[in-house]
This record gives sequence, structure tokens and C-alpha cells, in this order.
Amino acid sequence: MLNYVWMGLLLLGIGAALSTDIFNQSSNKYRNDIPLSAKIISETPLQESAGATIQISLSEFTSHYNVKHESDINLPFEIISAFKDTEYHISIKLNEAAPEIWKEMAKAAGNHNQLEANVVVKQYANNVYQIELLFESVSFVKLKEVTNSAIDYAKTAVNIALGLIGIMALWLGVMKVAEDAGLIRIIARLLTPITRRIFPDVPSDHPAMGSMIMNISANMLGLGNAATPFGLKAMEELNKLNPDKGTATNAMVTFLAINTAGLTLIPATAIAVRASSGSSDPTIIIGTSIFGALCATIAGITAAKILEKFLVKFVNFGDWIRKSLKSILIAAVILISLILLISTGFYKNFEFLFSWLSPSAFKEFIQIVSTLAIPVIIISFIGYGAIKKVKVYEQFVEGAKEGFNVAVRIIPYLVAMLMAIGIFRAGGAMDWLVFGLTPVTDIIGMPAEALPMALMRPLSGSGSLGIMAEIMAVHGPDSFIGVLVSTFFGSTETTFYVLAVYFGAINIKNTRHALPAGLIADLAGMLGALFIVRLLFF
Repeated sequence: MLNYVWMGLLLLGIGAALSTDIFNQSSNKYRNDIPLSAKIISETPLQESAGATIQISLSEFTSHYNVKHESDINLPFEIISAFKDTEYHISIKLNEAAPEIWKEMAKAAGNHNQLEANVVVKQYANNVYQIELLFESVSFVKLKEVTNSAIDYAKTAVNIALGLIGIMALWLGVMKVAEDAGLIRIIARLLTPITRRIFPDVPSDHPAMGSMIMNISANMLGLGNAATPFGLKAMEELNKLNPDKGTATNAMVTFLAINTAGLTLIPATAIAVRASSGSSDPTIIIGTSIFGALCATIAGITAAKILEKFLVKFVNFGDWIRKSLKSILIAAVILISLILLISTGFYKNFEFLFSWLSPSAFKEFIQIVSTLAIPVIIISFIGYGAIKKVKVYEQFVEGAKEGFNVAVRIIPYLVAMLMAIGIFRAGGAMDWLVFGLTPVTDIIGMPAEALPMALMRPLSGSGSLGIMAEIMAVHGPDSFIGVLVSTFFGSTETTFYVLAVYFGAINIKNTRHALPAGLIADLAGMLGALFIVRLLFF
């Protein structure tokens, strides 16, 4: 499945970029070889002028580029060289007020902050220079962005993996001590009634069970630095039970469906962005994020369980439908009911059910637990190992070595996935997808402005973070859209990143139904977030 998705991301990204560039070139979007009239007001000769600016009227600019802009252009410049008294090569300084099309042209030329042009003075009178600007020809802007994005994302992937080395070494060292002391088996046995039903193929006393429990617990507390090592350790232990190496087991898929649901009690990153954006109540999304993540978790586990039966009994599809008809109907009724509640506004009759939510008190409690969690885990695990006569130092080092190897091993998988995501986004395929899905989101009441966030979240954590911050800057963090996108961020995870890292650590090539289950969890999380935010804030 990931092979087809990976190829699809690459082809769609490059195809979108190439078609956009061809269209822009044929329509001459950047007005190559067409001079633009402007003026410079200066009481001194042009080469001696200091503090002068390039001035272009709004009407002149919009008619030249056939694009919208808010005001007249007034930007500083400096002369790079002079050919004659009437011909110069200048560099225009771009700031926040600069036209977007000029920023695109500067980016294509390899410089985000300035745009070079040739100037010909056509007339001078009353300290006003009437000039013509002729910029360097611009072509294949999107393909250049694709190239730069692929390189940047490849670097990002390596930086992520290298950044994991120390964290992996620490936590797998601690886990090794706890495992040898028998503490992981004790924790797993305490939760056997729950885990036996979710992971029936994994023995309750197997080390994989304890690692999965630690991973899920760390995720819920927002301890991402601890959750990833625990998760990678869990995948390694699950692979020991795998009779078909290279193919994901049912337990692996279910475990990753829980991870991609992103159930976190405190969405710390989203809260921090809301606070930095000037929100009067940054923590107001705690309750809504938990609700959305719970929807995603339930849907992810359910999808994993249904799909594993579907794949096993694919040949006897009719029999599977008849035996599972009740479950399918229940799931369909729940999904349709949720969509109807959102689209009709009937949900407002149930506002009293959520009046008890107190985000600030809940946040304080979870923050205390999160602050104490890591020191308590380290001390208790190492301390218990010492009581059980485990050679804690030697075992910690052995576990740390394993963590180093795992972190290095996932680099190729991260580079491949993040590079494809970067190309898909930079090429403009994401914009096409938003355009195609907007009619659907209008039906359920999702603002079109929030759709890019919903689509980017499963692909890229940093990308979705940037979109969220941009939306809140435009609409305000406490607006309906601002609360909605920050709830999206707290309700779901970066599905493709999780699959690439976790499966890459154990060389899984056949991911089976892991991606569909993860995307179903993402969809449920988004719908749940939309439902609860409309219920409480619309």
C-alpha cells in the first residue's frame, strides 16, 4: 500500500508542478520581457540618491500582472551597477508589503529578500524619474520549488533521525533495565483485561505488551520524546512474534492505528501556538481535542479489526458481509448520524452534556502528572532493577546501543516518505485536492479555510503546524476557525510519518491495511473535532 501511495505523492506533485509551470509560461504570468512603468522621486542624481524608493501605482501594477494587490507599491532599492546615465541594474528590497508575485519571482531566482531588475530612465522632470523596470526571465517556478523542497525535506528527515539517537538511547536503556527486572511483565499483567481484547494475538506476558502500554501512556501524557522509543521497541518485540517477516501483523496494524489517532490529554504544541498568537484562553481546546482524539482512536481500532477480517476472508466476500452485516450497519449509522448532526445543527440541543468541562483545571492536573512522569519512570525503573539485582549500568548501555542502531536504521524510510510529501506539497497537488474537496466540506459545515489543515495533518507535522499558525494569524486564535484548526492538530497524528518510522525500524515492506486504518482514524478525528467545536463555539 505504501508503495502506491509513495509513487502517487511523487507523480501528483511533479505532475501538478509541471502543468502549472506550462500554463504560467504560456500565459506569461510573470510578464517576461515586458517592461513595467514606475517612478523614482529624488532631488539628487539617481546614483547618489539615498533613501529613494521605487513607486508603482496600484492600477499600473494590477493591469500589468493581472493580479490583485491592496495598495500602491513603494519599496526601497539599491543600485548594483550603472551602464549609462540612463541605464542601471538595481536590487529591490522586498518586505511584508511586497506583492506576492514578486516574492515568487525572487524565490525562483534563489533570493527571498530582494529582486533584481534592469532600469531604463525614460524621462526626468521636477525631481521625478520616469523609469521602466525589466526583470530577469522567470520560468519553471514550481519545478524549482519541488527540487528545493525535496532536498530540504531529505535534510529534515536526517536531522529528525539524528535527533532521535540520544532519546532512543536513553529510553531503550531504561526499558532494558525494566525488562530484565520483570517490571514490564508486571505492568502488562495489570492491564491484561483490556489488552487481551485489543491485541488477542500477543501473549499478555510478552515484552511487546509492556512496550505498547508504555508508548500509549507516554502519548496520552504528551511525552512524545518518550513515546517514540517505546513504540519502536514495541514494534521490534511484535516482530519477534511475526511468522512472516516483512509483512505487518494484525497486532502491529492495530497498535499503529492507536498511534495515528494521537490520543493526548494535553495538546501542548497547539496550546503553545494559540498562546503565542494572542489567545485569551489557549487551553480551551483541551476538551475538544480529547473528544476528537477519542473518536479517532475508536474508529482506528474498529477499522483495523474490520479490515483484518476483510483481508483474511477476501475470497469469501459474501460470507464476510453476511457475518459482519450487523457491525457494518452500526458503523454506517454512527457515521451518517455524526454527519447529519454536524450539517443540520441539531447538535445544539445537547450543549448541556458538555457544560461540566473545565479546561483550566484539567490542564493543571495533567501538567503536574506530565512534569513528574519522566523523572518517576526513570527512578522507579532503574530503582526496581537495582532491587532485583540487575546490573543496571551494563543493561542500560546494552539498551542504549540498540536505540542508536534503530535511530540510524530508520533514516532511509524517513527520507523517502518526507521527500515525497515535500514534492506533493510544493508541486501544488495539495491545492488541487483542496479545490476538489471543498464542495464536500461545504455540506458538513467545514470552512474551506480549514481544509488545508485537515489534509496536511496526516502528511506532515511541521507543515500542518505552519498552516495552523497562518490560519490563526489571519482569523484569530479564538475565532471558530482558529479553535477548529488547533483542535484538528490536537486530535490526530502524522499518519505517514508514524508508518514510515515504525515500519522502517523493522523493515516491514507489506503494510497491509495499516494505512487505510490510520486514514480512517484521521477522518473520524477530524469529524469529531468539527462536531464538538461547532457544538461548543459556533
